[in-house]
Parts: sequence; C-alpha cells; structure tokens
Amino acid sequence: MAIQMIVVICIGVFGGLKLDKWLGFKFPIFTLLLSILSIIVAIYLSVKDILKNKPN
Repeated sequence: MAIQMIVVICIGVFGGLKLDKWLGFKFPIFTLLLSILSIIVAIYLSVKDILKNKPN
C-alpha cells in the first residue's frame, strides 16, 4: 500500500514537471495541480483498500 502511494504521487509530480517544461511555464502550475491531485488519488486508493480488507 505504501509503495502504491509513492508511485502514484511520483507519477503525478513527474507528469507535472514534464508538462510545465514542455509548455514553457515559469510557474510550476501543472506540477502543483498534478501533485495535489495525485495525493488525493493515493489517499482514495489507500482508504478503498483499507475498507475492502476490513474484517466484518
């Protein structure tokens, strides 16, 4: 679960950095947006896994 969170967040940050560089933005807007979005997705996936594995 921890590795999944790290991978999701790293993909978001890496994608944001590449988009900002490709589009030539001086302010890292896509890096910030994709970082926040990837953190939200990582938390969602973790909570979903925790609730799925919860004993009844």
